[in-house]
Amino acid sequence: MNSTQVLDFALKAVSDRHGEDTEAFDMRGVSILADYYVVTSAGSNRQLHAIANAIIDEAHENNYTDYRIEGTRDSNWLLIDLGDVVVNIFTAEAREFYNLEKLWANGKQLEIKED
Repeated sequence: MNSTQVLDFALKAVSDRHGEDTEAFDMRGVSILADYYVVTSAGSNRQLHAIANAIIDEAHENNYTDYRIEGTRDSNWLLIDLGDVVVNIFTAEAREFYNLEKLWANGKQLEIKED
């Protein structure tokens, strides 16, 4: 499975669980760590975990098992490392505090099509 396919299923899962202000950045040729970075916000800690679970469910449905999750049950930020795609899920307050988007300013921001 290529990184674009992984990005597609991750974005679908985020959309299905109503992630807010979702942004994706194409970092190919810019970062050696990942091809794509995604950031989204959740209205609550419960929604944050629902989005993460939806991404993992999509990974399993696509027979993709190469992932890791960083963060705990009480976290306001979860990172899902899908290899060449990294998804960051924040509560609104945590996202504003960390402002990760500034790290990816050299990448190309992708247009995300909402279903």
